[in-house]
Amino acid sequence: MTETTKVYDITIIGGGPTGMFAAFYAGMRNASVKIIETLPVLGGQVGLLYPDKTIYDIGGMAKVTGKELVDNLTRQMNHFEQTVCLEEEVMDFEKNEDGHFVLRTDKDVHYSKTILITAGNGSFQPRKLAVEGAEQYEETNLQYLVTELEEYRNKTVVICGGGDSAVDWALTLEGIAEKVYLVHRRNTFRAHEYPVTLLEQSSVEILTPFVPDELHGDGRQLEAVTFKEARGDRKKTIELDKFIVNYGFSSSLGPIKNWGLEMLKKDIKVNPKMETSIAGVYAAGDIASYDGKIKLIATGFGEAPTAVNHAIHYIDPKKRTQPMQSTQLSFED
Repeated sequence: MTETTKVYDITIIGGGPTGMFAAFYAGMRNASVKIIETLPVLGGQVGLLYPDKTIYDIGGMAKVTGKELVDNLTRQMNHFEQTVCLEEEVMDFEKNEDGHFVLRTDKDVHYSKTILITAGNGSFQPRKLAVEGAEQYEETNLQYLVTELEEYRNKTVVICGGGDSAVDWALTLEGIAEKVYLVHRRNTFRAHEYPVTLLEQSSVEILTPFVPDELHGDGRQLEAVTFKEARGDRKKTIELDKFIVNYGFSSSLGPIKNWGLEMLKKDIKVNPKMETSIAGVYAAGDIASYDGKIKLIATGFGEAPTAVNHAIHYIDPKKRTQPMQSTQLSFED
């Protein structure tokens, strides 16, 4: 049996925090696990979009950044062996004659006894800058994500956007970059009041109400941007090193909506066992919905063990759903 034809106990679709914790927990039950993730890295939106932002609402952690959380989950997962398939999207699945699932991706075919969907809000893409010539600078200094903070040290950074992310990045980069500008098409920001107050007290230069109008560069490196008043004729050109466009992200369920699962709007309907409408298929995290659901990372961390334990029982009804406590185990860190 090759790696591709091996039948796994649980295949997890989605490698965000909920999927990563589910993979670890499945290892606690001696289950073989495969994770299939569309992004080039594990960690989902938390790891890719908010690596340096602080998260406060996870039990037992006074505060943790997105990167620290993903690093901790990775170390936790590494107590057990998993197969991880990155940059691969599940297109559809079906049950074969022996009750196992055949999952077809855009790259391969996978086999599993059960499926756990932890795909968050589905696949997501940044809302891009609609200015002529923008695409040619996306490989250099026109960016939609902030990943490594050191890239911005002693640079002139211009950020476009008016939501929480744009304001938070402006405040974060203020102490790293030489100069930070925040440009928004309205005079008021959509971000929460407290960070906006901090913004107004900071050294960040605010330019409102302006929108990007023209890009200046050599076709590879962006050197300056001309901004035009949203409802006027005034213009201002700013020379820069980095241009961050933070207009938010659009998410899509993609192929998931065609898998025959019972849906609640854009979410997958589950019961208290985290079972979907298809036997052997479970869902947890933001993509799973039930009456009274609260969408938090902490909620997904609770749903993952529930889904895994019931999947184990589905595979072998002789195995108990309620596992022993982890205090009875010992790991080398």
